[in-house]
Amino acid sequence: MRYLPLTADDRTAMLGRIGAPGVDDLFRDVPAAARLSGPVEGLPLHMSEMEVERALSAMARKNLTATHVPFFLGCGAYKHHVPASVDHLIQRGEFLTSYTPYQPEIAQGTLQYLFEFQTQVARLTGMDVANASMYDGSTACVEAIFMARRVTRRAKALLSAGLHPHYVAVAKTLTHFTDDAVVASVPTLTEGAPGDDVAALIAAIDDETSCVVVQNPNLFGHVADLSELAARCHEKGALLIAVVTEAVAFGAVRSPGAMGADIMVGEGQSIGGGLSFGGPYLGLFACNHKHVRQMPGRLCGETVDAEGKRGFVLTLSTREQHIRREKATSNICTNSGLISLAFTIHMSLLGEKGLRDLAALNHARAVQVAERLGAIPGVTLLNGPFFNEFTLALPVEARPAMRRMADAGVLGGVALGRLYPGETALANGVVVAVTETQTEDDVDELVAAYEEAVSC
Repeated sequence: MRYLPLTADDRTAMLGRIGAPGVDDLFRDVPAAARLSGPVEGLPLHMSEMEVERALSAMARKNLTATHVPFFLGCGAYKHHVPASVDHLIQRGEFLTSYTPYQPEIAQGTLQYLFEFQTQVARLTGMDVANASMYDGSTACVEAIFMARRVTRRAKALLSAGLHPHYVAVAKTLTHFTDDAVVASVPTLTEGAPGDDVAALIAAIDDETSCVVVQNPNLFGHVADLSELAARCHEKGALLIAVVTEAVAFGAVRSPGAMGADIMVGEGQSIGGGLSFGGPYLGLFACNHKHVRQMPGRLCGETVDAEGKRGFVLTLSTREQHIRREKATSNICTNSGLISLAFTIHMSLLGEKGLRDLAALNHARAVQVAERLGAIPGVTLLNGPFFNEFTLALPVEARPAMRRMADAGVLGGVALGRLYPGETALANGVVVAVTETQTEDDVDELVAAYEEAVSC
């Protein structure tokens, strides 16, 4: 039975109150070309459950998945091995069905693992405090820009050319509704430091700058020292926001906090999370202690109860549901609880030494693959220092080359022409990610596929 609480008279009264002639007028901001004028062509109006399963399975078989072919894609989402124990533990009923921990007397388990998650993120990033997670890396990045405006009372954000273009797009979309001005530029494939623009960012900081947003390692894999940039930001009264999209890099690259970052945001999918065709993922957010009251999301804290026993509470939650709207730091309504638990369990299984070993293995394998690909005639390795991801310049346009490789059963990298359509200077570039999951046979197939693709 359908639940329809409104009568026709109710709807008429509501539309009359807001001055809309009809329901269709509520969608007038949507371009007419984007609205459905009738049923979707080729989509049946109804099917049985078994027919739907069969149809969706047929669609799924068309995907070329990371588990079935040599896979070297990255650019913000990475294929790492997740121990089976992680999925087993997060699917226990106590975790899978737990609700928002508003009542600490019945939510100690949830509060404790969130506290442990925050502790892990703070230690990994070198920051004073971390929140209980955000939705994903891109929205965490925008929340950091909003936070910088609140802290500095300025509204201009400088975005590095090496920041993932999807993060840039999300920032532009959400700042469209605020007073923030986002300044971004197109990257250049400088040999030795692709996408690096630290010097240009330093020169661009002025008295109106609220923050500088830099991804490290950047989209192209380049690893930079942000210490000088941080110092220049602070001289001008601006904040440095460091973005990390490959969490395993924390095991090898100097932490954002150690380089002077004021806020660290990033994507935690690499630890405990699968690719899952894009989500759900895990936003990381950490900052210095002096800015903690401007931090969005939830913060779990440790305390003692009336009997002196250790316990956990929801210490800070400055969102609209809890305080006055004009005092709220964000309208984010929750955190990625289950995915943050997976992160925490995976990190606990690895430990500090395990993470460092995993990061060292990723880097060593990436160096080996980069050397082999860079030795192919016509292929140029553009990177100087990198972690597990690097950029190649091909003698041919990258998108068709990657398509030919995919048709041959090898996912060999992300063509920059896909991320930056219309930018001809980037059309021959491709980013390759290497992790612990690829075998020697995978690498051999990758090299052979590149040799074939660039010869066409």
